[in-house]
Amino acid sequence: MIMSNLLELDYIQHFQTLPSELYTPIKPQGISNPKIVLSSDSCAALIGINADTLNSTDALKLISGQGILSTWNPVAMKYTGHQFGHYNPDLGDGRGVLLAQVKTNKGTLLDLHLKGAGVTPYSRQGDGRAVLRSSIREFLCSEALFALGIPSTRALCVVDSDTPVYRETTETASMIIRVSESHIRFGHFEYCSFTQKHKLLRTLCDHVIKQHYPDLSDKYSAKDKDKDFDENKYVEFYRYTLQKTAKLMAQWQSVGFNHGVMNTDNMSIIGDTFDFGPFAFLDDYDPDFICNHSDNQGRYAFNQQPNIANWNLAVLAQALLPLASKTLLVPQLNSYPEIFSHYFLEIMRNKLGLSASQNTIQNNTNDHRHKPPTIDTLLHKDIIDQTLNMLAKCRLDFTFFFRQLSQIKNTNILKKLRDMALDINVFDQWYENYLNALTADKQDINSPERSKKMNRVNPKYILRNYLAQNAIADAQAGNYSTIESLHQALKNPFEEQPEFDYLAALPPDWGKKLEISCSS
Repeated sequence: MIMSNLLELDYIQHFQTLPSELYTPIKPQGISNPKIVLSSDSCAALIGINADTLNSTDALKLISGQGILSTWNPVAMKYTGHQFGHYNPDLGDGRGVLLAQVKTNKGTLLDLHLKGAGVTPYSRQGDGRAVLRSSIREFLCSEALFALGIPSTRALCVVDSDTPVYRETTETASMIIRVSESHIRFGHFEYCSFTQKHKLLRTLCDHVIKQHYPDLSDKYSAKDKDKDFDENKYVEFYRYTLQKTAKLMAQWQSVGFNHGVMNTDNMSIIGDTFDFGPFAFLDDYDPDFICNHSDNQGRYAFNQQPNIANWNLAVLAQALLPLASKTLLVPQLNSYPEIFSHYFLEIMRNKLGLSASQNTIQNNTNDHRHKPPTIDTLLHKDIIDQTLNMLAKCRLDFTFFFRQLSQIKNTNILKKLRDMALDINVFDQWYENYLNALTADKQDINSPERSKKMNRVNPKYILRNYLAQNAIADAQAGNYSTIESLHQALKNPFEEQPEFDYLAALPPDWGKKLEISCSS
């Protein structure tokens, strides 16, 4: 049943029942003359409202920070984290507030978070504001990733104003309503552990387990009554987080998504894509691509993301040591490379139109480990590696190439890809190897069904940086039609949508090297 507006939702203070050391009560600082730039129908339906009701006077006051409901208890979260490899104890929600949780018709609890809500105790001399361009980018990317089937926080709407914000130039303050099952980060656990708040650490872990892994909570509830606690519960909790994180990394790599700032305070404990800053989707395939102009060392380059996730998980394991022994946590951590490779192989073999594996990873078992790889798996891994090496040497567009791959037997498509390749000899050798791999896999390259399956996993539409920049420039000028069209195309990234073909075109040269900052 769709409710009529934000005022009528069933709000619950769930995170706010935790000890006050984890947050500070704070009221949003409103922005003036608010207007909705963009909203998500599917996200609105998720929390039980109609997106059209967001334009009402009462709703606009709420989503622009001008007022709060009596059923809300806004707080700024306290956490710490490792930023570019260095521990920072002074982190927290510096420009956002957690308003409340919404209980959906399915019984799921979803956070409502207002980003750009002004100064908090954790703003670190900042103004606590978000600008229109950063809000638009987060909205589009979080909704685009969701449509691609990649776990992500969601975005309800973007609200602009005439409140001035001073960055490189004077801009307007903007807010975004972020919706997520959790805003708890790796950094929350670091805060509890590194400040020696071990009881708080256990309370936080139990909170996450009860909310997100009820079966695990039930499994150990009886055992916990008989003794202080069972460390195996926290080891299993860690394994769940590790597996979700490994899968997320495989999904990012498979669509060419570069997050840009994988600090531990930007890592979701439930494996969602979280905190969008200087992100980018690859154009020409460059494994060394760096999307964050502040990342001078390339720590968060595209090809480093799986390894950085592994490093971040090691930090999380260290934070959990007061609850679980090193001898139990380290084997879980060491399983990460294999789990990531498993997920990545599964996704990439589908993108290449190869047969799927029957092996899957379950949250409650590690039975996939130590099994010798099959001949098919080794062949698939070989052609996947060859394909990525070819793309790097030939500098082919990542998304365009995989979308065209299902029709590569078509002479015109093959010729176009070959003509685009910087090294034709490398391309020709790859193509011969690819045909041989399909033959060995008993795949018919001309099969229409195979082409359909490939197009269901290889998107036609992604949020290219230049498309986002064009949409932002028009929105800043008061024209929202560009951003609305882009949003519409990104809702169905695997569909042909001929009316949006221009949004699937190869980027112009100027659009391939855009520098993105954390304020972007």
